[in-house]
Amino acid sequence: MTSLRIGIAGIAIESSTFSPHRTGLSDFRVTRDDALLARYSWIQEPPPWSADVTWVPLLHAVSLPGGAVEPEVYDELEAEIVARATAAGPLDGLFFDIHGAMSVVGRTDAEARLAQVVRAAVGPDTLISTSMDLHGNVSRELATAVDLITCYRMAPHEDAWESRERAARNLVTRLRDGGRPQKAWIQVPVLLPGEKTSTRIEPAKSIYARVPEVEAMPGVLDAAIWVGYAWADEPRCRAAVVVTGDDRQVITEQARKLAEAYWQARDDFAFVAPTATLEECVAAGIAGAKPFLISDSGDNPTAGGAGDVSATLGKLLRVEELRSGAVSGIYASIVDPDAVAAAFAAGQGAPVTVHAGGKIDSGPAGPVELSGTVYSLLRDDPVGGDIAVIETGGLRAILTSRRKPYHEIADFTRLDLDPAETDLVIVKIGYLEPELYDLAADWKLALTPGGVDQDLLRLGHHNVRRPLFPFDTDMPAPDLTPELL
Repeated sequence: MTSLRIGIAGIAIESSTFSPHRTGLSDFRVTRDDALLARYSWIQEPPPWSADVTWVPLLHAVSLPGGAVEPEVYDELEAEIVARATAAGPLDGLFFDIHGAMSVVGRTDAEARLAQVVRAAVGPDTLISTSMDLHGNVSRELATAVDLITCYRMAPHEDAWESRERAARNLVTRLRDGGRPQKAWIQVPVLLPGEKTSTRIEPAKSIYARVPEVEAMPGVLDAAIWVGYAWADEPRCRAAVVVTGDDRQVITEQARKLAEAYWQARDDFAFVAPTATLEECVAAGIAGAKPFLISDSGDNPTAGGAGDVSATLGKLLRVEELRSGAVSGIYASIVDPDAVAAAFAAGQGAPVTVHAGGKIDSGPAGPVELSGTVYSLLRDDPVGGDIAVIETGGLRAILTSRRKPYHEIADFTRLDLDPAETDLVIVKIGYLEPELYDLAADWKLALTPGGVDQDLLRLGHHNVRRPLFPFDTDMPAPDLTPELL
């Protein structure tokens, strides 16, 4: 069997252009050499398909979603990837591990740019296989610059690593037998938030169930549907379909059918949970089964929110049942390193007053006065840095020194918090991740403000290509004829 040399590179982040947060170099986890190879299970424990493959680590950078990337940071990462790709010598293939919704301040279509410079560095004969989040955007320029392209098939993304492995396995397969395939690409003029397109529920559940059926057809290598990323204001932001394979007629027809199914279902997409104002959600939670979870969706850091929008915290502090302690609550979380430092200076069990949040994204509320007792402290969380919990009445508010999502039960128990025994758990999140979904006796999605506001119409998109649903609900039916690339 012929030995193959395959490089690995990518920059992965989801960037809201509506968030005032800016993503710097310190926000990225940058891996090279053995640390980069350790990301992938199929490299650490090679299955038969990757026998005789030498994986060549270039550079990978991944960040928690946030605001747009500072241009000098992007330039530095890009330059190192190009330099390492050039120094690596001839590569048979390259695994391009990206998210697909990176925005760079002052620029558009960052992934297409990165793919193009990587292509120039490795040369025209190197096959490039791309793995993406289904909330990425696939412009014609990106789809043209790479040879194979696929994305997750589940939201929440329980198949993220499975999808990466599929992209790598397809690359090895084509290098050994088949070479460069054809791609049938089409964008669909629909732009919806992930909370309306969860594959847990219809219509996305049935639409995405068709993807592996298409993949299994003769002449097809892979099929993928992208929802797109709703919180960036760029022309590329919209849904897309790519079917890859060797039978031009089959891949074109199947790409068209998937695109038409998505378009025809556009009015049927609904939020993954009942939605309401924060006040309505809190009232329902007080009256409902416990624990009752509420998504503070407008400032979700895993979608690109700044993480310090304080409007929800301010309103919770005025809820009488929480103030009196008749109802228990957890609020996760507000990023504010100064407030955390004040809590550490006061010490566990001590009274403290801080002005929390509203310093990155001050729009809805600005800093909120939070007076209470330091309930618990945690040093050097690998994501959140130093973390403090301040208790006031029945509410325990989590403050972090770096933006941190709260997706798992252990995120809370490390802080001596028990969400299972708490009446209301309010989390900066969109759809609930699996552990919280299983925990919730009931839940609602609060339509709160922030850089990832679920109400797209009030955000103010100006650069997306129109007509585009839901901005133009009376738009004519689009031409969904795929293009062969």
